[in-house]
Amino acid sequence: MKLFEDGNRIGLGGAPLAGLFSPVAEAEAVATVQAAWDEGWRYFDTAPHYGLGLAEERLGAGLAGKPRSEYVLSSKVGRIIYEADTPEPDREGFAVVSNRRRRWDFSRDGVLQSIEDSLRRLGTDRLDVVFVHDPDDHYEEAVATAFPTLIELRDQGLIGAIGSGMNQTAMLTRFVREIDIDVIMLAGRYTLLDPDGLDDVLPACLEHNVQVIAVGVFNSGLLAQPRPAADATFNYAPAPPSLIEKANKIADICESHGVTLPAVALKFPLAHPAVAGIAVGCRNTDEVHTNAALARTEVPDELWPELKATGLLREDAPTPG
Repeated sequence: MKLFEDGNRIGLGGAPLAGLFSPVAEAEAVATVQAAWDEGWRYFDTAPHYGLGLAEERLGAGLAGKPRSEYVLSSKVGRIIYEADTPEPDREGFAVVSNRRRRWDFSRDGVLQSIEDSLRRLGTDRLDVVFVHDPDDHYEEAVATAFPTLIELRDQGLIGAIGSGMNQTAMLTRFVREIDIDVIMLAGRYTLLDPDGLDDVLPACLEHNVQVIAVGVFNSGLLAQPRPAADATFNYAPAPPSLIEKANKIADICESHGVTLPAVALKFPLAHPAVAGIAVGCRNTDEVHTNAALARTEVPDELWPELKATGLLREDAPTPG
Protein backbone atom coordinates (compact mmCIF):
# COMPACT_ATOMS: atom_id res chain seq x y z
CA MET A 1 0.00 0.00 0.00
CA LYS A 2 1.08 3.59 -0.54
CA LEU A 3 1.80 5.28 2.77
CA PHE A 4 2.25 8.89 1.67
CA GLU A 5 0.63 11.11 -0.92
CA ASP A 6 2.68 12.37 -3.83
CA GLY A 7 4.42 15.59 -2.88
CA ASN A 8 3.66 15.32 0.83
CA ARG A 9 5.95 12.76 2.42
CA ILE A 10 5.66 13.88 6.02
CA GLY A 11 3.37 12.56 8.72
CA LEU A 12 2.65 13.05 12.41
CA GLY A 13 4.37 10.94 15.06
CA GLY A 14 2.08 10.53 18.03
CA ALA A 15 4.34 10.03 21.05
CA PRO A 16 4.49 13.71 22.10
CA LEU A 17 0.68 13.91 22.12
CA ALA A 18 0.79 11.79 25.30
CA GLY A 19 3.23 14.04 27.14
CA LEU A 20 6.59 12.60 26.18
CA PHE A 21 8.99 14.07 28.80
CA SER A 22 6.61 16.93 29.73
CA PRO A 23 2.83 17.29 30.00
CA VAL A 24 0.60 18.11 27.05
CA ALA A 25 -3.00 19.17 27.62
CA GLU A 26 -5.66 17.17 25.83
CA ALA A 27 -7.00 20.22 23.97
CA GLU A 28 -3.50 21.03 22.74
CA ALA A 29 -2.97 17.46 21.57
CA VAL A 30 -6.23 17.44 19.61
CA ALA A 31 -5.40 20.84 18.10
CA THR A 32 -1.99 19.46 17.07
CA VAL A 33 -3.66 16.68 15.09
CA GLN A 34 -5.93 19.24 13.43
CA ALA A 35 -2.94 21.42 12.55
CA ALA A 36 -1.25 18.43 10.91
CA TRP A 37 -4.41 17.78 8.93
CA ASP A 38 -4.59 21.44 7.88
CA GLU A 39 -0.98 21.23 6.67
CA GLY A 40 -1.99 18.37 4.40
CA TRP A 41 -0.37 15.57 6.41
CA ARG A 42 -2.24 12.32 5.88
CA TYR A 43 -0.07 9.78 7.69
CA PHE A 44 -0.54 9.39 11.45
CA ASP A 45 1.42 7.01 13.69
CA THR A 46 0.84 6.02 17.29
CA ALA A 47 1.31 3.11 19.72
CA PRO A 48 -0.21 1.71 22.91
CA HIS A 49 3.14 2.35 24.61
CA TYR A 50 2.83 6.12 24.17
CA GLY A 51 1.36 7.44 27.39
CA LEU A 52 -0.23 4.08 28.26
CA GLY A 53 -2.79 4.40 25.49
CA LEU A 54 -3.28 8.14 25.90
CA ALA A 55 -1.68 8.99 22.55
CA GLU A 56 -4.09 6.67 20.74
CA GLU A 57 -7.07 8.23 22.47
CA ARG A 58 -5.95 11.75 21.66
CA LEU A 59 -5.10 10.93 18.07
CA GLY A 60 -8.50 9.31 17.68
CA ALA A 61 -10.18 12.43 19.05
CA GLY A 62 -8.22 14.61 16.65
CA LEU A 63 -9.14 12.45 13.65
CA ALA A 64 -12.81 12.06 14.61
CA GLY A 65 -15.00 13.08 11.72
CA LYS A 66 -12.19 13.01 9.17
CA PRO A 67 -12.92 10.85 6.10
CA ARG A 68 -11.37 7.49 6.95
CA SER A 69 -10.38 6.82 3.36
CA GLU A 70 -8.27 9.99 3.22
CA TYR A 71 -5.54 9.11 5.70
CA VAL A 72 -3.20 6.29 6.65
CA LEU A 73 -3.16 5.20 10.30
CA SER A 74 -0.55 3.01 11.97
CA SER A 75 -0.18 1.61 15.46
CA LYS A 76 1.88 -1.10 17.09
CA VAL A 77 1.80 -4.36 19.01
CA GLY A 78 4.08 -5.84 21.65
CA ARG A 79 2.84 -4.09 24.79
CA ILE A 80 -0.54 -4.70 26.41
CA ILE A 81 -2.08 -1.88 28.44
CA TYR A 82 -3.99 -3.07 31.50
CA GLU A 83 -5.67 -1.56 34.57
CA ALA A 84 -4.11 -1.66 38.03
CA ASP A 85 -5.67 -0.73 41.37
CA THR A 86 -3.83 2.50 42.09
CA PRO A 87 -2.58 5.43 40.02
CA GLU A 88 1.13 6.11 39.74
CA PRO A 89 3.45 8.18 37.53
CA ASP A 90 4.57 6.51 34.34
CA ARG A 91 8.17 5.32 34.51
CA GLU A 92 8.92 5.17 30.78
CA GLY A 93 9.23 8.79 29.76
CA PHE A 94 5.63 10.03 29.64
CA ALA A 95 4.39 12.75 31.98
CA VAL A 96 1.18 10.97 32.97
CA VAL A 97 -0.23 9.59 36.20
CA SER A 98 -2.52 6.65 35.56
CA ASN A 99 -4.00 3.41 36.81
CA ARG A 100 -2.80 1.87 33.58
CA ARG A 101 0.31 -0.27 33.27
CA ARG A 102 2.04 -1.96 30.34
CA ARG A 103 3.44 -5.46 29.89
CA TRP A 104 5.32 -7.11 27.04
CA ASP A 105 3.27 -9.58 25.01
CA PHE A 106 4.11 -10.80 21.50
CA SER A 107 1.84 -13.86 21.66
CA ARG A 108 -1.01 -14.44 19.23
CA ASP A 109 -3.58 -13.58 21.89
CA GLY A 110 -1.57 -10.54 22.89
CA VAL A 111 -1.38 -9.26 19.32
CA LEU A 112 -5.12 -9.73 18.80
CA GLN A 113 -5.94 -8.05 22.09
CA SER A 114 -3.55 -5.18 21.40
CA ILE A 115 -5.15 -4.47 18.02
CA GLU A 116 -8.66 -4.68 19.47
CA ASP A 117 -7.71 -2.28 22.27
CA SER A 118 -6.05 0.13 19.80
CA LEU A 119 -9.13 0.21 17.60
CA ARG A 120 -11.28 1.04 20.62
CA ARG A 121 -8.97 3.79 21.86
CA LEU A 122 -8.62 5.28 18.38
CA GLY A 123 -12.34 5.04 17.64
CA THR A 124 -11.78 3.45 14.23
CA ASP A 125 -12.65 0.20 12.52
CA ARG A 126 -9.25 -0.58 11.01
CA LEU A 127 -5.52 -0.01 11.13
CA ASP A 128 -3.77 0.52 7.82
CA VAL A 129 -0.35 -0.49 9.19
CA VAL A 130 0.62 -2.52 12.26
CA PHE A 131 4.22 -2.60 13.49
CA VAL A 132 5.81 -5.08 15.88
CA HIS A 133 7.18 -2.56 18.37
CA ASP A 134 10.67 -2.77 19.90
CA PRO A 135 11.10 -6.57 19.94
CA ASP A 136 14.82 -6.20 20.75
CA ASP A 137 14.68 -8.72 23.60
CA HIS A 138 11.82 -10.76 22.14
CA TYR A 139 13.08 -11.90 18.74
CA GLU A 140 11.98 -15.52 19.07
CA GLU A 141 8.44 -14.73 20.16
CA ALA A 142 8.06 -12.01 17.55
CA VAL A 143 9.06 -14.44 14.80
CA ALA A 144 7.09 -17.39 16.19
CA THR A 145 3.80 -15.67 16.98
CA ALA A 146 3.57 -11.91 16.44
CA PHE A 147 4.50 -11.79 12.76
CA PRO A 148 2.51 -14.91 11.78
CA THR A 149 -0.56 -13.41 13.43
CA LEU A 150 -0.14 -10.13 11.58
CA ILE A 151 0.45 -11.95 8.28
CA GLU A 152 -2.78 -13.87 8.81
CA LEU A 153 -4.71 -10.66 9.53
CA ARG A 154 -3.19 -9.00 6.47
CA ASP A 155 -4.06 -11.97 4.28
CA GLN A 156 -7.64 -11.76 5.54
CA GLY A 157 -7.77 -8.08 4.61
CA LEU A 158 -8.26 -6.98 8.22
CA ILE A 159 -5.11 -4.82 8.21
CA GLY A 160 -3.33 -3.29 5.28
CA ALA A 161 0.41 -3.63 5.84
CA ILE A 162 2.71 -5.06 8.49
CA GLY A 163 6.24 -4.48 9.67
CA SER A 164 8.40 -3.56 12.63
CA GLY A 165 9.54 -0.37 14.29
CA MET A 166 12.88 -0.26 16.10
CA ASN A 167 15.86 1.91 17.05
CA GLN A 168 18.39 -0.58 15.66
CA THR A 169 19.18 -1.85 12.18
CA ALA A 170 20.50 -5.39 12.72
CA MET A 171 17.25 -7.03 13.79
CA LEU A 172 15.21 -4.99 11.33
CA THR A 173 17.48 -6.28 8.58
CA ARG A 174 16.77 -9.85 9.68
CA PHE A 175 13.03 -9.20 9.59
CA VAL A 176 13.27 -7.68 6.11
CA ARG A 177 15.26 -10.64 4.80
CA GLU A 178 13.43 -13.45 6.61
CA ILE A 179 9.78 -12.37 6.96
CA ASP A 180 7.13 -11.26 4.47
CA ILE A 181 6.75 -7.69 5.74
CA ASP A 182 5.77 -4.55 3.86
CA VAL A 183 7.30 -1.66 5.76
CA ILE A 184 9.66 -0.79 8.60
CA MET A 185 9.83 2.21 10.89
CA LEU A 186 13.51 3.09 11.24
CA ALA A 187 14.07 5.29 14.29
CA GLY A 188 17.16 7.46 14.44
CA ARG A 189 19.33 5.24 12.25
CA TYR A 190 19.11 7.20 9.02
CA THR A 191 19.90 10.81 9.82
CA LEU A 192 22.51 13.42 9.00
CA LEU A 193 24.45 12.35 12.08
CA ASP A 194 23.74 8.61 12.01
CA PRO A 195 23.31 7.19 8.51
CA ASP A 196 24.22 3.64 9.58
CA GLY A 197 21.10 2.24 7.94
CA LEU A 198 23.10 2.44 4.70
CA ASP A 199 25.18 -0.53 5.85
CA ASP A 200 22.44 -3.14 6.13
CA VAL A 201 18.74 -2.40 6.44
CA LEU A 202 18.28 0.11 3.61
CA PRO A 203 19.91 -2.11 0.96
CA ALA A 204 17.84 -5.03 2.26
CA CYS A 205 14.66 -2.97 1.93
CA LEU A 206 15.50 -2.12 -1.68
CA GLU A 207 16.22 -5.78 -2.42
CA HIS A 208 12.96 -7.00 -0.86
CA ASN A 209 10.71 -4.09 -1.89
CA VAL A 210 10.04 -3.03 1.71
CA GLN A 211 9.09 0.60 2.33
CA VAL A 212 10.83 2.64 5.03
CA ILE A 213 9.36 5.31 7.26
CA ALA A 214 12.24 7.27 8.76
CA VAL A 215 11.56 8.70 12.21
CA GLY A 216 13.75 10.34 14.81
CA VAL A 217 15.27 12.39 12.00
CA PHE A 218 16.39 15.03 14.53
CA ASN A 219 18.04 12.34 16.72
CA SER A 220 15.82 13.40 19.66
CA GLY A 221 16.89 17.04 19.56
CA LEU A 222 20.47 17.53 18.40
CA LEU A 223 19.35 18.40 14.86
CA ALA A 224 16.11 20.16 15.80
CA GLN A 225 17.48 23.69 16.11
CA PRO A 226 19.58 25.86 13.76
CA ARG A 227 22.37 25.56 16.33
CA PRO A 228 22.54 22.70 18.83
CA ALA A 229 22.31 23.75 22.46
CA ALA A 230 25.13 22.83 24.82
CA ASP A 231 22.74 20.45 26.60
CA ALA A 232 21.28 18.97 23.39
CA THR A 233 20.25 15.33 23.40
CA PHE A 234 21.15 12.57 20.98
CA ASN A 235 19.05 9.40 21.11
CA TYR A 236 17.40 10.65 24.33
CA ALA A 237 20.68 11.04 26.21
CA PRO A 238 23.10 13.98 26.54
CA ALA A 239 24.87 14.43 23.23
CA PRO A 240 28.61 13.74 23.20
CA PRO A 241 30.72 16.87 22.60
CA SER A 242 32.06 15.36 19.36
CA LEU A 243 28.55 15.12 17.92
CA ILE A 244 27.68 18.65 19.02
CA GLU A 245 30.83 19.81 17.24
CA LYS A 246 29.88 17.88 14.10
CA ALA A 247 26.35 19.30 14.16
CA ASN A 248 27.78 22.81 14.38
CA LYS A 249 30.04 22.16 11.40
CA ILE A 250 27.05 20.94 9.38
CA ALA A 251 25.13 24.03 10.53
CA ASP A 252 27.98 26.23 9.23
CA ILE A 253 27.58 24.77 5.75
CA CYS A 254 23.79 24.96 5.93
CA GLU A 255 23.93 28.65 6.83
CA SER A 256 26.43 29.35 4.06
CA HIS A 257 23.77 28.08 1.62
CA GLY A 258 20.95 30.05 3.22
CA VAL A 259 19.18 27.16 4.94
CA THR A 260 19.02 25.75 8.45
CA LEU A 261 20.23 22.55 10.04
CA PRO A 262 16.71 21.17 10.79
CA ALA A 263 15.53 21.86 7.24
CA VAL A 264 18.43 19.84 5.87
CA ALA A 265 17.87 17.12 8.47
CA LEU A 266 14.27 16.73 7.30
CA LYS A 267 15.24 16.57 3.64
CA PHE A 268 18.14 14.15 3.93
CA PRO A 269 16.37 10.78 4.49
CA LEU A 270 13.81 11.45 1.77
CA ALA A 271 16.46 11.16 -0.94
CA HIS A 272 17.01 7.46 -0.30
CA PRO A 273 14.96 5.35 -2.75
CA ALA A 274 13.81 2.97 0.01
CA VAL A 275 12.37 5.78 2.15
CA ALA A 276 8.67 6.36 1.50
CA GLY A 277 8.43 9.25 3.93
CA ILE A 278 9.10 10.54 7.42
CA ALA A 279 7.05 11.05 10.57
CA VAL A 280 7.88 13.82 13.03
CA GLY A 281 6.67 13.99 16.59
CA CYS A 282 4.94 17.26 17.47
CA ARG A 283 3.55 18.34 20.83
CA ASN A 284 1.74 21.53 19.78
CA THR A 285 0.46 23.39 16.75
CA ASP A 286 3.55 25.59 16.50
CA GLU A 287 5.78 22.54 16.08
CA VAL A 288 3.54 21.22 13.32
CA HIS A 289 3.64 24.47 11.39
CA THR A 290 7.39 24.83 11.94
CA ASN A 291 8.10 21.34 10.65
CA ALA A 292 5.75 21.79 7.71
CA ALA A 293 7.60 24.98 6.76
CA LEU A 294 10.94 23.19 7.08
CA ALA A 295 9.67 20.43 4.81
CA ARG A 296 8.76 23.01 2.19
CA THR A 297 12.22 24.63 2.31
CA GLU A 298 14.23 24.32 -0.87
CA VAL A 299 17.74 23.06 -0.11
CA PRO A 300 20.34 24.03 -2.75
CA ASP A 301 21.78 21.04 -4.59
CA GLU A 302 25.28 22.39 -4.02
CA LEU A 303 25.04 21.85 -0.28
CA TRP A 304 25.19 18.06 -0.41
CA PRO A 305 28.53 17.69 -2.28
CA GLU A 306 30.08 20.14 0.16
CA LEU A 307 28.95 18.05 3.12
CA LYS A 308 30.53 15.00 1.51
CA ALA A 309 33.72 16.80 0.51
CA THR A 310 34.26 17.93 4.10
CA GLY A 311 33.67 14.43 5.47
CA LEU A 312 30.49 15.43 7.27
CA LEU A 313 28.31 13.10 5.18
CA ARG A 314 29.04 9.66 3.85
CA GLU A 315 29.96 9.49 0.17
CA ASP A 316 27.47 6.69 -0.46
CA ALA A 317 24.49 8.55 0.98
CA PRO A 318 21.88 9.36 -1.69
CA THR A 319 21.11 13.06 -1.75
CA PRO A 320 18.49 15.25 -3.44
CA GLY A 321 19.25 16.46 -6.91
